[in-house]
Amino acid sequence: MDRDNGPRVRVPEQRAPEKPGTADALRFTVLGPVRAWRGSELLSSGSPQQRALLAALLLREGRTATASELIDAFWGEDPPSQALATIRTYASRLRKILGQDTLVSESGGYAIRTDRAALDLTLAQDLAGEAEKARAAGDRCQARTLINKVLGLWDGEALASVPGPYADNQRTRLEEWRLQLTEARLDLDLEVGCHAEAVSELTALTAAHPLRERLRELLMVALYRSGRQAEALAVYADTRRLLAEELGVDPRPELAQLQQRILRADEELARPADEPAPAPAPLRPAQLPATVPDFTGRSAFVSELGSRLATAEGSVMAVSAVAGIGGVGKTTLAVHVAHQARRHFPDGQLYVDLQGAGARAAEPETVLGSFLRALGTADSAIPDTLDERAALYRSTLDGRRILILLDNAHDAAQIRPLLPGTAGCAALVTSRVRMVDLAGAHLVDLDVMSPEEALQLFTRIVGDERVGAEREAALDVVAACGFLPLAIRIAASRLAARRTWTVSVLAAKLADERRRLDELQAGDLAVKATFELGYGQLEPAQARAFRLLGLADGPDISLAAAAALLNLDPHAAEDLLEALVDTSLVESAAPGRYRYHDLVRLYARACAERDEEPVERESALSRLLDFYLATAAGVYALERPGDRLADHREPTQYSGLTFADRHSAQDWLYTEANSLLACVRQSSGAGAVRRAVDLLWATKDLAESGANSKQYEAAAITMRDLARSSDDARAEGRALITLTNARLVAGRFDQAERDAQRAMRLARAVDDPLPSCWAPNDLGIIALYQNRHAEGEAYLEQAIANFRADGNRPGEASALCNLSRIHLAMGNTTSAVALAQQGIDIYDELGHALRGANGRYALGLALTQSGRFADATEQLHDALAVFRDSRQRLWEGMATFRLAEVDLAAGLPAQAATKSEQALAILRGIGGEWRRGNVLTVLGRALSEIGQPGRAQVCWREALEIYETLGSAEIGTVRKLLVPTLPG
Repeated sequence: MDRDNGPRVRVPEQRAPEKPGTADALRFTVLGPVRAWRGSELLSSGSPQQRALLAALLLREGRTATASELIDAFWGEDPPSQALATIRTYASRLRKILGQDTLVSESGGYAIRTDRAALDLTLAQDLAGEAEKARAAGDRCQARTLINKVLGLWDGEALASVPGPYADNQRTRLEEWRLQLTEARLDLDLEVGCHAEAVSELTALTAAHPLRERLRELLMVALYRSGRQAEALAVYADTRRLLAEELGVDPRPELAQLQQRILRADEELARPADEPAPAPAPLRPAQLPATVPDFTGRSAFVSELGSRLATAEGSVMAVSAVAGIGGVGKTTLAVHVAHQARRHFPDGQLYVDLQGAGARAAEPETVLGSFLRALGTADSAIPDTLDERAALYRSTLDGRRILILLDNAHDAAQIRPLLPGTAGCAALVTSRVRMVDLAGAHLVDLDVMSPEEALQLFTRIVGDERVGAEREAALDVVAACGFLPLAIRIAASRLAARRTWTVSVLAAKLADERRRLDELQAGDLAVKATFELGYGQLEPAQARAFRLLGLADGPDISLAAAAALLNLDPHAAEDLLEALVDTSLVESAAPGRYRYHDLVRLYARACAERDEEPVERESALSRLLDFYLATAAGVYALERPGDRLADHREPTQYSGLTFADRHSAQDWLYTEANSLLACVRQSSGAGAVRRAVDLLWATKDLAESGANSKQYEAAAITMRDLARSSDDARAEGRALITLTNARLVAGRFDQAERDAQRAMRLARAVDDPLPSCWAPNDLGIIALYQNRHAEGEAYLEQAIANFRADGNRPGEASALCNLSRIHLAMGNTTSAVALAQQGIDIYDELGHALRGANGRYALGLALTQSGRFADATEQLHDALAVFRDSRQRLWEGMATFRLAEVDLAAGLPAQAATKSEQALAILRGIGGEWRRGNVLTVLGRALSEIGQPGRAQVCWREALEIYETLGSAEIGTVRKLLVPTLPG
């Protein structure tokens, strides 16, 4: 057996080759069944032998195949007596199908003449060549895309069902190429950081090609980079054992070296791709201010602006306008870029501070007079009017190559007279206002620094020694500065001037948000003063919007939410918000979404506390909470028709959005997730706690999404504590149910049980139907997970009775499906199937897509235990599709895991291993350790059955460690699997 060959692996996302330009052109495929099309019509290619002739000619790529070569291809060393006549017959039939111009006879043989793009193989070869070039050029993403296109051209086995020794050889060659392409693409996956995603595919490939060492090598790297070092080493042990048993050889040196690197925890295996920093241009003095000696980062902007200035010679007029919030470093960037570009403007550089952010901006006439004098114009020759000065200015610049830096502009009207009008000159403008009305300008929006750039700037000012000793504190400082260059420079300068301070002392001072702006001042530099310049120029309505919007805690805010907070219609709110964006006090995060820089938000809140009455501040936040609750309740109702939350939730005075379908509703929920949860956490005022708790209840899906689970749990804890401190038993009971849900998702069942028990007691005390129904339902689930089946059955029967009494049919269906799982655990498979089906029937009657998927999940488990594997697979696949569509990552991962269990029970261990790896990847960061232990146990069983016992042992040991930490009942099961390797 060849050590690098094995069974074929099917590549997903296959497709036919792209059509050539004309609608009736011929096209052919050999990377799958040998077929021919004319346009969209599939042509008959005849018998297998006739397809063999077509394949042999197509694989020649236009070269002539002689009759003797074709006979050898068909029959090898034992051709029939009529071989030549047979070849001619097949060729004649093909010519009638393809046309005389396509299949031609020459030199006693045959050839097919067609465009390269007409054959999937040549198209694949061309795309593979482009991928190699892209990879050589460092464009790994493009290389991956191209290789995936190549792999997508395969449609099963190449030359499928084509007979003859030539076809057999070519099939082997093409399959080897396909595997090499797959390895190249997986190698690229690892280079761009997709190692966790690659593990499941590599597990399947190594099972199909157990002696292919390159795949084992890639799997080891993928596991190592996923933090699974023990498994990576187990792959090497399994490979070494297999090669010795099958071939009597050791692994190749590369594999052995990789094992040693993993044992050493070699950091270079990560291989980050560092972009080279642009080389700074030499500085030359002119009217430009001096550039700062510690200029840091901004390499992309320096490159972008520098490139435009470098090409100004061939432009009529190159104008670049840099906009951004005060203190973001516009002037520093512009001056730095201008100095670098000086060599492109040998005739000089002009500079002016236009005072645009101040109370009195510079007059264009005054600036033109100064520029004209700098250009050599005598005072007596300078005209009096603006138009005459602008005309003389443009005439003076004609034929020269001069750079004009217009710093701190007020608006486009101020700078238009100052722009040159001839080729070779360029203007670089900075402003807090986006110059959208400046025709032909290249607009650049400057944001805050990246954390790396911010720390680098801080270090350059403070010194390597002090920052190196307290790196974490330094990161806290730059984060408190919001990565704003001015704030970082002020903080660093204060620290540099105080040798007795540590970085931690400064970090502690900046940790107090109410004092932070006061701390960020040094000498004549102050962050607050910078913001006040912009705030002072706002109109009254703009200033009110700026103050009130800063009260909301979310990372950003939508237009609809902002309109609710401001109590304005969306059009009026949008006009105000866009005006604030134009002044750079507010950023446009995306169409219809807005955000503050952290320090600007603190300033806005300070202005609100100074200029707004407390009742107005509270009313604004109350309207925002009403908007979120009303909208989220509508989303909840779309997802759960018939649920009683709408009848039991707190009323709202401000209406919310409505949605046409569940998908658009889900889009809103997940887009607004962080803002919703931030609103919940800050709703501590009188009358707000109950609404905030109901908002948490209405957004339960966020707990199961994976992306927002931790934030959801933190918000639930906050609301539980607020409700308890205010002696609101109703709010506390509901908050505890939301917290129970979050802890169930995280796999912390003991905590979840305590919360649910208290919630049930509180619900009885205040007669609240919501937790009265859901607390016993959750307690039944917890009892199921902890193997307390009789207790769980009692809880769930109580939940069913409570749901029926409240008229909550979706809740009844949920409890029925959970009771199905209790019966299944007790060995009652028939009643388990029946109960799950009852729940599904209710869900389907009400139109519950997502919750119906939970029912099908329960039914799939019961069918698996009944031995009805095909039916179980169908139910679980249906559930998985809905979970994916609904962005329920927890349930997507669990459904994938359950499908792995079905495969294992059905005797398909390779598929089970692949699905288990996929489940581990999906459940990363969600579901808790207990669920991870369950998946690892099944993965170990599957790996053991496909001949990878080393990896299986690693998986079981990790699962045992999890179960022992949790005290889970599964300890005994895993110990039995590990009996041969456990001591004693």
